[in-house]
Amino acid sequence: MITHPCLHPSLSKPSLSFLSSSSPPFLQHLSFLPTSPSITKPVLVHSVKPLHVKCSSTNPTSQSHPDHAPPISTLKIAIIGFGNYGQFLAKTLVSQGHIVLAHSRSDYSHVAKKLGVSFFLNPHDLCEQHPEVILLCTSIISTEQVLKTLPLQRLKRSTLFVDVLSVKEFARNLLLDALPPDFDIICSHPMFGPQSAKQSCKDLFFVYEKVRIGNEFSRVQRCEQFLGIFQTEGCKMVEMSCQEHDKLAAGSQFMTHTVGRVLDMLGLESTPINTKGYETLLDLVENTCRDSFDLYYGLFLYNKSALEMVERLDLAFDALRNELFGRLHYVVRKQFFENGEKVKSVHDSSYQNGAASAFSSNALRSQDVTIPYEFKGKILESVDDSSKLKVAIVGFGNFGQFLAKTLARQGHSVLAYSRTDYRDAAQKLGVSFFSDANDLCEEHPEVILLCTSILSTEKVLKSLPFQRLKRSTLFVDVLSVKEFPRNLFLQHLPPEFDILCTHPMFGPESGKNGWNELPFVFDKVRIGNDERRVARCNSFLDIFAREGCRMVEMTCAEHDWHAAGSQFITHTMGRVLEKLQLESTPINTKGYETLLKLVENTAGDSFELYYGLFMYNVNAMEQLERMDFAFESLKKQLFGRLHGVLRKELFGDSEKLEVLQEKSVGKNGAALSSSPESVKIS
Repeated sequence: MITHPCLHPSLSKPSLSFLSSSSPPFLQHLSFLPTSPSITKPVLVHSVKPLHVKCSSTNPTSQSHPDHAPPISTLKIAIIGFGNYGQFLAKTLVSQGHIVLAHSRSDYSHVAKKLGVSFFLNPHDLCEQHPEVILLCTSIISTEQVLKTLPLQRLKRSTLFVDVLSVKEFARNLLLDALPPDFDIICSHPMFGPQSAKQSCKDLFFVYEKVRIGNEFSRVQRCEQFLGIFQTEGCKMVEMSCQEHDKLAAGSQFMTHTVGRVLDMLGLESTPINTKGYETLLDLVENTCRDSFDLYYGLFLYNKSALEMVERLDLAFDALRNELFGRLHYVVRKQFFENGEKVKSVHDSSYQNGAASAFSSNALRSQDVTIPYEFKGKILESVDDSSKLKVAIVGFGNFGQFLAKTLARQGHSVLAYSRTDYRDAAQKLGVSFFSDANDLCEEHPEVILLCTSILSTEKVLKSLPFQRLKRSTLFVDVLSVKEFPRNLFLQHLPPEFDILCTHPMFGPESGKNGWNELPFVFDKVRIGNDERRVARCNSFLDIFAREGCRMVEMTCAEHDWHAAGSQFITHTMGRVLEKLQLESTPINTKGYETLLKLVENTAGDSFELYYGLFMYNVNAMEQLERMDFAFESLKKQLFGRLHGVLRKELFGDSEKLEVLQEKSVGKNGAALSSSPESVKIS
């Protein structure tokens, strides 16, 4: 994993002004930039087909009914480009009994031998074997060069050419331009790779367009036989035009790779308190960082929709950041200029930001305090299982009701208080509801469980009539930030009261199927030495231990350090993607499904929760800045390389001539004329 600890804050956003209608002909030929009326667009040999989606689930010969799959006869298939992906496909081809040949600029003869593949260093030798199918597994950027080096004259006429590039319009136009009209063409995209299909290709998408297939029965049959290879493996076969593929892939594959690379630059690491959402981000990084930057750059350069996606992602991140800072500016202005409370506000901010020197994150952070606590066994040995608690839930919204279900099911006596009348919801759960905090406190609950929002916690806490509670009452919070409530409790609660800061790192969505193995973080901030008070604290923790939670004891400062790098980043990325209004496509990759699920999980939470994660975690601002710098750095990589292409096109005539001469020598063994007039850039 690549880590960028010092992404410089002075990085300026790259200008897109050079991508104008007067762009050089080379870039216009790539069909990813608009052209001015005065510039002639390249003529397309093959008209674009209307979208036609044919999934295996509706195909009578689909893998969903393997008994009806068409029989696969042996094909002789030559793989051009025998790197990781070529080898990955070769395993399946060989396993199905096909004759597989391979050619690559690098010597992979030892790998080919292990796979049962015949390897050729010289493309002439390979083409003289007269393969029925040429399968191009080259990188996007090198495809044109590799295609031009193939001795097409040594192949049989009507040979079937198939590409597996991640962009399709570029490949389609290139094959139509470079291949003789006798050759057949299929443009395909297996939307999986060695990582996502390491177990099986079943139910993974295989997109294809029959760009040019001859009318002879043998050629039609050969085309179906090749497609049958992937159908037999259980792929979802989707037929659509190359244009439609690229439109959909820009919103799924390119976006997935972009998010994965931004997160990779942050150097994300697993924490002792990973949420499910954060786990999906770690998986996304793992799946995307293994691909080369050339693949990612190819997705950007050769898909005309990709630039729009970069701009939309940039605008979405800026909009979210402005939303956060706008709310922050309002809070600061209100504190400093309204009601003459300036002095009080400055004092309050010392603990609202978690920045009080006495409780500095850096001062408390230690690997020694991050220990999984074997809690369940210890509790069951020391506490009578029949003892139940009287728990008062203050704040009976979604999360309060979510916890109340489990508390009531375990037999605890549950009371509830909220500003909103949740009397009906409480009655259904077997909970006693109070609309007056005085009435609640006079019931002398053993535990006050605060389930308020982060922003309203201080106000609610100050409104409780502490004098009506028993001395030594246990106060527990479940906020997503921990230093803020810890300092708040220590400042406002009488010294006799016990304090337990907790964070169930799950909610109604992620915990709907049970809490087993979900992390529950806690810090015994202040628990009296009396045996009954210790037992009461343990009894409360046992509620979560009995549900199978992974009990993790750590300081509030340590929690906030980890949470800023996991929970805040997860919510930030989810809200950025939400602003893009991503939609499911007929060809979702597993990575894109991850992004859609992330949006679904985070969009259900209020903006107040997200703002609270930002406002009351001292580490959040740093993480927001690092995400900004990472995205800017990634754009600089993309546009920096693109600038090199433009510069070479505009100023590198001599370099172009030299390159063409080298290509000519390599292909024909004869030097190209050095006359500038003879140079023609296609």
